[in-house]
Amino acid sequence: MDHRSLTTEERAVLRRMFLRSHLVFQGFNMVKMEANGFTMTMQPAIESLYKDDPEGRKEAYLRHQSFFNTHAVPFSFIAGVSYAMERDLKEKKAVDGATIASIKAALMGPTAGMFDSLFFNALRIIAAGIAIGLAAQGNVLGPILFVLLYGVSQSVVKYYFTNWGYTLGTSMIDTVFKSGLMAALTKAAAVLGLTMMGAMTAKMVNVPLQWTIQIGGASLVVQDVINSIMPGLLSVLLVFGLVALIRRGVRPTWLVVIILATGVLGALVGIFGTAA
Repeated sequence: MDHRSLTTEERAVLRRMFLRSHLVFQGFNMVKMEANGFTMTMQPAIESLYKDDPEGRKEAYLRHQSFFNTHAVPFSFIAGVSYAMERDLKEKKAVDGATIASIKAALMGPTAGMFDSLFFNALRIIAAGIAIGLAAQGNVLGPILFVLLYGVSQSVVKYYFTNWGYTLGTSMIDTVFKSGLMAALTKAAAVLGLTMMGAMTAKMVNVPLQWTIQIGGASLVVQDVINSIMPGLLSVLLVFGLVALIRRGVRPTWLVVIILATGVLGALVGIFGTAA
């Protein structure tokens, strides 16, 4: 997109997306995390773009129901970028659904780390320090200042991020499409997205196996043997096993129940211990 004024419809859509982006944790769950909130945020854009295309609308909703998790502030920026990509998909076929999913996955990891440090670990502490000092003196401005410094500031940034994500996202897509770099960008985004998912697997998935086999007078710790082959091998196998079951049509809710039951039974018989 050239640097032009947004249309009335685009401004209305972006305004509704900004308001809905405050529902980032609506329907939050451990299976898809912020996917429901992201889909709700994208609803004005999807309804506007695909109002005469029921099949395209259905595909767009399903596309944004994939796993998503980032900080609440860049959440709105990624939503704006996704709106830009959805418009290019609908009007120019410059991107496809896989590209949109890959770029979303590539953006969520780096932005989460950056804005967690900026807002949660820095601004929140500063705002709380000021607010606690005032509140300890009985000053009612304490909680009000905390809300203003930490809460309202995020909302202001989210407003600009929603618009910047859309305008910059479309400009970026137009540039790389005209230069022939779209294929390279798609591949790079897919690689980065897979890398981030691999890092999240290593950090968030833990199989605390404490099974010990007695051989004569010696003890063999099964976990140590597996780690000597490949650290985190059980976590990788668990993730791939779950993916295979999901592809076979097993509902994620049932997988959660199965994992919970297996963990409890394994702990009772001494196979599993407490996650580190």
